[in-house]
Amino acid sequence: MTTLKERIAAELSAARDRTLAYTDTDDYLLTRQHSPLMSPLVWDLAHVGNFEELWVLRKAAGLPPMRPELDDLYDAFTHPREDRPSLPLLGPEEARRYISDVRSRTYDVLDTVDFDDPDPLRGGGHVFGLVLQHEHQHAETMLATLQLSRQPGVVGDGTLPPARTRSRSESPEVHIPGGIFTMGAGAAAGLGAASRPWAYDNERPAHRMFLGSYWIDRHPVTNGAYIAFIEAGGYREPQWWSPDGWEWVERSGVEAPLYWTKDEDTWWRLRFGRQEPVPEDEPVIHVSWYEADAYARWAGKRLPSEAEWEKACGGRLYPWGDQEPGPEHANLGHRASRPAPVGAFPEGASPYGVEQLVGDVWEWTDSCFRGYPGFRSFPYREYSEVFFGESYRVLRGGSWATHPSAIRTTFRNWDLPVRRQIFSGFRCARSELL
Repeated sequence: MTTLKERIAAELSAARDRTLAYTDTDDYLLTRQHSPLMSPLVWDLAHVGNFEELWVLRKAAGLPPMRPELDDLYDAFTHPREDRPSLPLLGPEEARRYISDVRSRTYDVLDTVDFDDPDPLRGGGHVFGLVLQHEHQHAETMLATLQLSRQPGVVGDGTLPPARTRSRSESPEVHIPGGIFTMGAGAAAGLGAASRPWAYDNERPAHRMFLGSYWIDRHPVTNGAYIAFIEAGGYREPQWWSPDGWEWVERSGVEAPLYWTKDEDTWWRLRFGRQEPVPEDEPVIHVSWYEADAYARWAGKRLPSEAEWEKACGGRLYPWGDQEPGPEHANLGHRASRPAPVGAFPEGASPYGVEQLVGDVWEWTDSCFRGYPGFRSFPYREYSEVFFGESYRVLRGGSWATHPSAIRTTFRNWDLPVRRQIFSGFRCARSELL
């Protein structure tokens, strides 16, 4: 039987293999800034090592700093992304050596750590969950950067199951009855917890709340449905947009999702440097919150709150239960560089029958990012608390690029409503008519 330490070691190795795979390219691609929205890839590469050194080696193990001069360069809150190319960053080879040295010492710490230690970082292996999720999150960020680079041949593709044939009697919406449900993760716990696994501070504490009954889309909104919105004049009609959203449309001149163009009667998208027709049966991707909100209004619906989204998952670790994600459940872990057709994962449905809640596309919700009642920041304010307020909207569910170990039904992502470079889509909801 695999021990917890063996499992953590294997997951650390897999996460690092993924990081190195996405940065196994020429130095020009690694050191160039492809968009002011994103860091150069070489910054992300060294940053994951510096974060790991800070939390595992220094804070959890009490070891002296390896490269204290790097702390300022790779502090995400000291230098905005657009300024990072001007910093004296480590070059690709030096960054790889640095993160390798850090990882070697992390394995030494893992060998000796006591998971029964009352220290909240060491107990249950919490600190290893922190660095694992952090590295996988940066791997997804790297994929978004590689998409922005528009370079062909850098990111490979894979195969996905086809959409299943749906019964004509199957409703496109699912009814969720009203009532009290438990939202969020339980008390803070490490990777070795017997009940709920490792979770971020913003997912806690679990709390009971009441929701009225509502309807939610069975699947995310597809490209085909979104094309209907475009061709009905959706980007030309201010009535569908919030005031801020319409101001953004007029200022930016957007007319379609990011990476889309139209040639005569055909919509095309650019996907990792490859032009291809937009597949109508896939969830729409690379749309902002403003676009999702406008579509929902046009469709006579609205975006779900994050509470409605989470309740639709059925109160489980994953919509299908507590079993770890498998290929039959969801499109996760970069199986292919795109969403799967809607209806491709019936075995991943929630108890209510809502499908593809996890994987494929991050789903915008109507909720602003705030702490739950009784929130306490841990282990640092800058992960969650400094972003609370009206500026950021919550996304749920993960995307095709999200690693299976880095997602759960309680996980909360957030971004500004203008952001489109992330792998974001949405589904709609509507209140019960009385």
